[in-house]
Amino acid sequence: MGLAVQGTPTFEPKAWQVTLLLWAVIFFAVLINTVVSRALPSAESCIMILHIVAFFGILIPLVYGGPHGSAKGVFTTFLNEGGWPNNGVSFLVGLLGPVFAFGGADGAVHNATTAVPRAMVFSIMLNGAMGLGMLLAVLFCLGDVEKVLDSPTGYPFMAIFQQAVGENGGAMAMSALIAVLAILATISWVASASRMLWSFARDRGVPGWQYISHIHPATSIPVIAIAVTTVISVLLSLINIGSSVAFNDVVSLSVVGLWSSYLVGNSLFLWRRVTGGIHDSSTALSSTFHSKHHSDLESDGTSPAHAPRLEWGPWRIPEPLGTINNIFGCLFTALILFFSMWPPMNHPDAAGMNYSVLMEGGIMMFAIVYYFVWGRRTYKGPVIEV
Repeated sequence: MGLAVQGTPTFEPKAWQVTLLLWAVIFFAVLINTVVSRALPSAESCIMILHIVAFFGILIPLVYGGPHGSAKGVFTTFLNEGGWPNNGVSFLVGLLGPVFAFGGADGAVHNATTAVPRAMVFSIMLNGAMGLGMLLAVLFCLGDVEKVLDSPTGYPFMAIFQQAVGENGGAMAMSALIAVLAILATISWVASASRMLWSFARDRGVPGWQYISHIHPATSIPVIAIAVTTVISVLLSLINIGSSVAFNDVVSLSVVGLWSSYLVGNSLFLWRRVTGGIHDSSTALSSTFHSKHHSDLESDGTSPAHAPRLEWGPWRIPEPLGTINNIFGCLFTALILFFSMWPPMNHPDAAGMNYSVLMEGGIMMFAIVYYFVWGRRTYKGPVIEV
């Protein structure tokens, strides 16, 4: 909708129009993940190429045509627009947006023991370098801060592009690149969310796991998991019609949920490290492990994964750097979780409050009740196919 306002300043988007646009993006992502799913790997490769091309397509005009600020202004000017007691608190509260970019870095792929770590490190290095370069370019070409923040589009970067190129058409083309990449990123989000749901359903850890864990026999696609993910997304988007603030709280909840899962996994991994619960691979242990699986084999070809002792995979950080890395990860994740539940402004009213802490608490209570009432009867831990 920001592009529509940028092209037609008199246009006033309605909440229901934003919701319909969101539905269109969701259904486009579902279409790619189902009907033309075979083209998904090729599509994601093309998206990566577009991502790199768009980086230079925005960076070059921005640096060439935009106003150039001083290094002192960029590195010594701090804004506290939320009314917080000091710039440090303002900085920590503002981390919610940047950390959202780390979501999805651990998406499942084939040969996960080596492919996932390599993909995560490569993506963080590549996007980290590109992100830092773009951030510096935007800060040096920021121009009038108040004018940028008061942009009628609701997106300050569009005003920055407008200042840089001076023409509305060029600014819209640059903004369109970001909009297209955001839409295409939804494809991976739907794929990741649906397969995470399917994986947990296969482990019998969610209500209705008997149906959600079903895979289409012809395409091997978790159709029901995709459908459930889509329905939930569509229903949540309806909140935007009633209150955009409440919808933003739901978006904030996604950060809280992701980083909560990171904290749980990282903490358990750290505990295994410091207690000596992870050992080097051994033939004897591997043989016992597989024998245990076959003894517990069920009719559907799956078996609970018994892992009283964990084995190191082919990718690891040697000690003591590994433990230091996990400690830092736990501390940083806890810090992000704490401040991600804060409101964007100090002394908020009821409309400006961040209710993600309430929703996170409600979800945790539901999960605990479900586990003790029903889940513990079926959930025995991760399930593997043998």
